[in-house]
Amino acid sequence: MAKPIPKVGSRRNGRSSARKSAGRILKGVIHVQASFNNTIVTVTDVQHRVISWSSVGTCGFKVTRKSAPFAAQTATGNVIQAIVEQGMQRAEVMIKGPSLKRDAALRPIVEV
Repeated sequence: MAKPIPKVGSRRNGRSSARKSAGRILKGVIHVQASFNNTIVTVTDVQHRVISWSSVGTCGFKVTRKSAPFAAQTATGNVIQAIVEQGMQRAEVMIKGPSLKRDAALRPIVEV
């Protein structure tokens, strides 16, 4: 009979969590992908490993509101708040897409 696999957080195996602690990331890249229907904001480190991400849909906007510039601004603000708490100080910005939401997504980045 096979042994049961211990849970990740159990004391028996000595591991406290499944994820590695990323530590402080000082420099990163903010990718903004703005389409007519949705906006996706992803923050990566210099080696292009994803640190944090958000989209308009995960912020609670539905159907027609997802295409509003305010929704893109909110999604970007959520990501910026998360990475500032992790200690990121510098970031490059990569913008992709034909939508007017690109400009609205830049506002929270510039304010910080």
